[in-house]
Amino acid sequence: MICRASITPGTVLIILAGRFKGKRVVFLKQLPSGLLLVTGPFKINGVPPRRVNQAYVIATSTKVNISGVNAEKFDDKDFSKKADKKKNIKEEAEFFEAESKVKTKLPNEKKDDQKAVDAALIKAIEVFPDLKSYLGARFSLQDGMKLHELVF
Repeated sequence: MICRASITPGTVLIILAGRFKGKRVVFLKQLPSGLLLVTGPFKINGVPPRRVNQAYVIATSTKVNISGVNAEKFDDKDFSKKADKKKNIKEEAEFFEAESKVKTKLPNEKKDDQKAVDAALIKAIEVFPDLKSYLGARFSLQDGMKLHELVF
């Protein structure tokens, strides 16, 4: 899948759908599946490295120099979910037990990868004085704003 011409590595994107809608993120690379690898960075706006379909982003004219960021270790396999075992029909008592809820933790390897990418990216972001607050701010439309007249 070909990436849009306006989306190049280091471009600041606005996510339009999902859990992080309205967040501004930095585009790192295009994955083999055609999805885009983006990150917040996590310390600035809470968006971890994740895959996003390019149909659900708006490219802005803001660019970040990501030459020091190594995103080669991220692949589609890192983001795929593990296959769940077949769910058995539970009895009513088991269904409502609080103990049965087990929260899975993020592996330390993923956390270390995220911190390494974020550290290099934050150094590049701090070169520009207002970029950190720009990435931390959420995008939303207000009354009277005309989407077709906005320049990103």
